[in-house]
Amino acid sequence: MATVTDGQVRSPKAGPATEDCPSGRAPTASRPPAGAAEIAGTSGSVVDEALRLRFTVPAEPSWAAGVRRLVAEHLAGLPLPADQRDGAVLAVDELFANAVRHASADPRDAVTVTVEWSPPTLRVTVADCSPVLPRPHPVDATAESGRGLAIVAALADDWGTAPPEPGRRGKRVWFTSRRRSTAP
Repeated sequence: MATVTDGQVRSPKAGPATEDCPSGRAPTASRPPAGAAEIAGTSGSVVDEALRLRFTVPAEPSWAAGVRRLVAEHLAGLPLPADQRDGAVLAVDELFANAVRHASADPRDAVTVTVEWSPPTLRVTVADCSPVLPRPHPVDATAESGRGLAIVAALADDWGTAPPEPGRRGKRVWFTSRRRSTAP
């Protein structure tokens, strides 16, 4: 179970956050999505911000379902076709899984997810503590993993990497998706 102290979400095995790496902040959203307090481990931890969701969680696989749920609930309020919202949730899940699997070495590591809607474009950024950039590579048809970036590329209009926020270490991996018109 995670605990919240001074707006910081912490897993039991996570120690204090370092100054230059995401630290497990409680979620913020344009409106509190149902279940957000349950994910954060406290009630009243969601603060209003226009059309933006940003939260930081421990870089642990057990947080994947909560990340998907928060993003899906936030996207439900946006004027996007259902299949496009579902694709965005899947792409976030792939980037979160990559960050946990390939960029997390310390139990104090965290992953920050930012979802921004600026009509007609959705932009999602996943930040982690590792400076190692993701690289797509060929995958054998029988391999059980290694397709995450190919999935993101197939679902998004564009994707790439960016340096970390000033004063932080690591990188940001992002994707954008422009609203598609729905068929009449």
